[in-house]
Amino acid sequence: MNDVDNSTYVSIKDLGVSDYRAVFADMRAYTRSRTSASADQIWLTEHAPVFTQGQAGKPEHVLAPGDIPVIQSDRGGQVTYHGPGQVTVYLLLDLRKKKIGVRDLVSGIESSLQRLLARYDIPSELRPGAPGVYVGPQKIAQLGLRVSKGCSYHGLSLNVDMDLEPFSRINPCGLLDTTVTHMAAFRAVEVGEVKRQLLDCLASELRLPLTD
Repeated sequence: MNDVDNSTYVSIKDLGVSDYRAVFADMRAYTRSRTSASADQIWLTEHAPVFTQGQAGKPEHVLAPGDIPVIQSDRGGQVTYHGPGQVTVYLLLDLRKKKIGVRDLVSGIESSLQRLLARYDIPSELRPGAPGVYVGPQKIAQLGLRVSKGCSYHGLSLNVDMDLEPFSRINPCGLLDTTVTHMAAFRAVEVGEVKRQLLDCLASELRLPLTD
């Protein structure tokens, strides 16, 4: 144990319910200020209701946002919704130190989500060319990443037990033939326990040594 380099550990921050703008700004600031000695971090949160538009997002996919704000982000992908009852996980990782590429990271995230859903006996699948995780024709988890100077930020969101109505105000992730579901449609779930299970799956799939 004495031979373990503690700087290789990934620290966990649970932000509770948070404002997207503030977390987005903090995430970018942390990534921009990173050095080779900076610790990798995973941030977990449930955002207050917000639509976020990806870097190349098309405005026509935002149909009728109503009183929910639409915020321009710098992640990949199209428009999505974040709200209470959805677990959002931000992966602030130095990919060069971990010797993994973006494609490996995406595959690891998707595999982690599928492993988690299997623990709840929820069958899931992937779609070529449409990142995320699906249960039949419905999307249950979204991905959106950004890499700067070899370090990732943004991450994934998993619909656990939430109000799905706001998704009807957009074309989720720019998909015209896809509706959205959540874990609560299939099993009784508790957000805190899903967070713990998801962290365990991410640690296993991406080989991340976690520390509080």
